[in-house]
Amino acid sequence: MRLIRHLIRFTYLEALCCIFPVAIFAALALSRYLPSEPIARYDILLLWCLFVQVALLVTRYETKEEFKLILIFHVIGLGLELFKVHVGSWSYPEDAVSKVFGVPLYAGFMYASVASYICQAFRRLELRFTSFPRPTLALAVGSLIYLNFFTHHWMLDLRWFLMGLVIVVFFKSWVYFRLEDTVYRLPLVLSFLLIAWFIWLAENIVTFFKGWVYPHQQEGWALVDFGKLSSWFLLVIITVLIVVVEKYRSGDSAVEVKS
Repeated sequence: MRLIRHLIRFTYLEALCCIFPVAIFAALALSRYLPSEPIARYDILLLWCLFVQVALLVTRYETKEEFKLILIFHVIGLGLELFKVHVGSWSYPEDAVSKVFGVPLYAGFMYASVASYICQAFRRLELRFTSFPRPTLALAVGSLIYLNFFTHHWMLDLRWFLMGLVIVVFFKSWVYFRLEDTVYRLPLVLSFLLIAWFIWLAENIVTFFKGWVYPHQQEGWALVDFGKLSSWFLLVIITVLIVVVEKYRSGDSAVEVKS
């Protein structure tokens, strides 16, 4: 009975943590059926994302400190989008006033929403991390991962090497979360994979509604390549690392670094 109660509680808290990403993905799906005039779909999505972000701040769903972290991921995500669209990894086929070099500005909010989820989970699930690598090492791994998203177009793709590196560096790291009076734990690497899996599922839904389109989906919707799961796995790691390292630097006792 307690496990069922905890499962319901966990589902409820996860739903609260996902308000920002759900608001964006739902808008991506529903906006598919809006007329293209007088306001283009991508422009409506940008206005919606701005409204949601302001609403979350005004209602104090997000704190100012969390908002600062989310802004970092907005910039990181938008930079990645500009590059990936330029090299043809995917495209945004519809016209809009708010497109810059082929990328609608709402795209950065999709990455920001993942960061919002991590921040919310940290607070609402009372996350605690043990045996976390030193911040310099963690950020170095994150930097290599982000750099590989760009360099693999001209050099050897190191994603599998980087995934192996992540397993080695975070092998002894655990994340703990509390449900009522019970504390559960997961290997940190497994939590990376689980988050990436749900983002990949959401990506399939969004591409079905043409939020963006991969080259193999130009003639009609098809399942997103499983290879994208590894990309999301690595991108999730960058998100978690920056949030956790910032929490550690701010003196948060929830992050225990390896001695």
